[in-house]
Amino acid sequence: MLLLGAGAADRELLLALYAADEPWISLGAIGLTQLGGAKVLIPLALLGALWLLSRRRPLDGLILLAAVLVGKLLVLLQKAWLGRLRPDENMRLVEVSNLSFPSGHAANSMIFYLTFALLLFVDPRERRIAAACAVALSLLIGLSRPLLGVHWPSDVVGGWAFGLLWVMLCLAAARTLKRSVSRAAARG
Repeated sequence: MLLLGAGAADRELLLALYAADEPWISLGAIGLTQLGGAKVLIPLALLGALWLLSRRRPLDGLILLAAVLVGKLLVLLQKAWLGRLRPDENMRLVEVSNLSFPSGHAANSMIFYLTFALLLFVDPRERRIAAACAVALSLLIGLSRPLLGVHWPSDVVGGWAFGLLWVMLCLAAARTLKRSVSRAAARG
């Protein structure tokens, strides 16, 4: 399946967001986009898992790693299957090497930051604050992609949506797994 690009609304929105004529916005977008790349997220996921392990929460560490690594793989599979092309090469303010939909930076940042925020805190108020901060960071990272001319806005929305869905599925599965482990431990 090959999707060649976006429709008229996507193109117009991309042109409205594109930051090539605004060097300070471009520079900020480059910094933000780094926070959603594999070179940052994979080490952070490993460190987060080790931190959770050091707090005697090995299952949470495993959940974090599984969510991030399997989520990244699923994003790559979606890109390969859909085959959507990126915006024109002459627009790109940073180098990219794979297909466009969904945005890996949007999806993977949502997966890591939100999963870690929800696993990190137990207190409901702290979890809500951490989750809101994680979502806000992911929104900024995703927004950086059309600012840099490397993704259609709909790629970013698709990435955020997939990332959020994957987090909800992973955490629901984790709750079920934790209940099973607790029941088995209680039985002896």
